[in-house]
Amino acid sequence: MKHEIVIIGGGVSGTALLYSLCKYSTVRDIGLVEKYGDFGLVNSAATMNSQTLHFGDIETNYTLEKARKVKRSADMVRHYLENEKRNHKNERLFIKVPKMVLAIGKEQVGSLSERYKSFSRLYPRLRLIGKEEIGKIEPRILEGRDPQQEISALSTDEGYTVDFGKLSHSFVKNARELNPGVSVYLSTKVLKITRNENKFEIVTNKGEFEANAVVVAAGSHSLKMAKSLGYGKDFSILSMAGSFFTAPKVLNGKVYTMQEAKLPFAAIHGDPEVQNENVTRFGPTAKPIFLLERYNYSTFLEYWQTFGLGLKPVLSILNIISDRIIFNYILKNMLYDFPFIGKRSFLKQIRKIVPDVRLNEVKFAKRTGGTRPQIINNSTRKLEMGEAKITGDKIIFNITPSPGASTCLGNALEDALKLMEFLDNRFAFNREQFENDLVAGYGADLISGNSG
Repeated sequence: MKHEIVIIGGGVSGTALLYSLCKYSTVRDIGLVEKYGDFGLVNSAATMNSQTLHFGDIETNYTLEKARKVKRSADMVRHYLENEKRNHKNERLFIKVPKMVLAIGKEQVGSLSERYKSFSRLYPRLRLIGKEEIGKIEPRILEGRDPQQEISALSTDEGYTVDFGKLSHSFVKNARELNPGVSVYLSTKVLKITRNENKFEIVTNKGEFEANAVVVAAGSHSLKMAKSLGYGKDFSILSMAGSFFTAPKVLNGKVYTMQEAKLPFAAIHGDPEVQNENVTRFGPTAKPIFLLERYNYSTFLEYWQTFGLGLKPVLSILNIISDRIIFNYILKNMLYDFPFIGKRSFLKQIRKIVPDVRLNEVKFAKRTGGTRPQIINNSTRKLEMGEAKITGDKIIFNITPSPGASTCLGNALEDALKLMEFLDNRFAFNREQFENDLVAGYGADLISGNSG
């Protein structure tokens, strides 16, 4: 089982890279290794994330610079999705809905207005709207709200709710059609990676693999594998689990609240379920857990191996939670998962969006919500914001591409170009065609009115 390239991880990031290599590179000998029996079963699964394709237009924790970068990658995914919808009309990979970020109170309204001035150039379809138009798009936002309360919103009709698990399957299906010789190994767990001269030996429960270059796209497990090869020694993982609550349809699209300063965790928002638009999901909450995968208790020991048993990680955690805002946030979010009091406490957050929502309308979404591997830098004793990628000698570890699935194709482009260098440029990657198909091509669709 020898390959030029082996990709470890069959979530949306690993499969996006597989598709990109099969379509745009001359590399034919590629293997993908996934420890589960199917693709996209961990954080890419529809129940394990907020199902949002992030563009940076209504995410108020993004700077303009980060929004520009995220938008470019999200546009790639959007074009791929629209193309798949045209070619495979029966596949429900996504739904398109209106979306907005809601400002409540004089201070937030002023802040959002200022944000619109700089962000409107990057997002020409973004509109700053007032109370009357908010009510037309989302009536439940106004029902039961104090009529004297000042509100506004940034709104657009370009809201995508995506089933990233199904997107993973789509990437693999198309990769296999483009390159029938590609090798996919399911139910194959990586036990150890070693470097032997210029090659990597990958020991699994199904035998040994050999590769000239490797990309590890296994979420939190990527850091564990990196450390086993001597990379990322100064990093630890803070696994943040996100839970959700559901209600019968109370929103027509996505409604975000404004981000609280200093918090790296997503602000509360409401979204329609991608496979059932009659359900609105609210969340996520955020609490630390000692697992690399939500609900998978066998990853408890792996978590501590990744976190690191030493003084530095402990000092980092103490430094992080000494921040009063972060400490109070984590404490409050831990309460949300408790029976009886959790739903009642979280109801206050939901009512910021839907003031008249009733307690009996809201349910805790059982076994819904994945984990975000938040990186701790033990040198600075701080949380690292954004993506975490470690590039070694002919090996790449993608720990947390940010914001996750939305940048999967942009991340794939970056990794594919690096892989060509790793393989001494014996192969080619057609970047021009990639960008024409997934960036420029989408612009052409908008002009011709074929965006779906």
